[in-house]
Amino acid sequence: MTLRHKYVEGAPDAPVLLLLHGTGGDPDDLLGLARELSPRSAVLAPAGPVSEHGAARWFRRLAEGVFDHEDVVKRANELADFVLEAGAEYGFGDRRMVAVGFSNGANIAAAVVLLRPEVVREAALFASMSPVPEPPDLDLSGSRVFLANGERDPMAPLASTEELIRLLRERGADVVTHRHAGGHQITVDGVRAAAGWLEL
Repeated sequence: MTLRHKYVEGAPDAPVLLLLHGTGGDPDDLLGLARELSPRSAVLAPAGPVSEHGAARWFRRLAEGVFDHEDVVKRANELADFVLEAGAEYGFGDRRMVAVGFSNGANIAAAVVLLRPEVVREAALFASMSPVPEPPDLDLSGSRVFLANGERDPMAPLASTEELIRLLRERGADVVTHRHAGGHQITVDGVRAAAGWLEL
């Protein structure tokens, strides 16, 4: 498999959580979050394959908040292929999967939802924004996305988040949003709301 990763088995009747860390993170970063969201779930936690001055990321960017969109598409497809390979290797391919991402990890998760819905149909995104300007017009009527964003987030401005929500809803995805007054962070209330969404 192409990505360094950690896999921890869980209950077969609980969803598998695909954990996608933020810039500079690693596969261990979101394990605590996963336990808060769904304590019985298996977790698949890969490491971002792109290095930005030594910090692991999921795709290249040209500047702060300016994504290399060609690389986003390439890396989203690589991640989707990795998930399929991991599902076959670890035997969870027919189980419900939910991507859980923060910041850069949330953005690559959103890209996979938009570009490869046959692989990831559910995602809980924290501090995310629109990853690709003109995604293909795929049918996302079977997709569910939860977004938690801060109203004062300089790194994921609400205008870009609203663009992502529009792209998802135009394609038929079921989108639930949670807003908090803070910045680029995961909040206790956001985690609680995501956990409730996950149980639906």
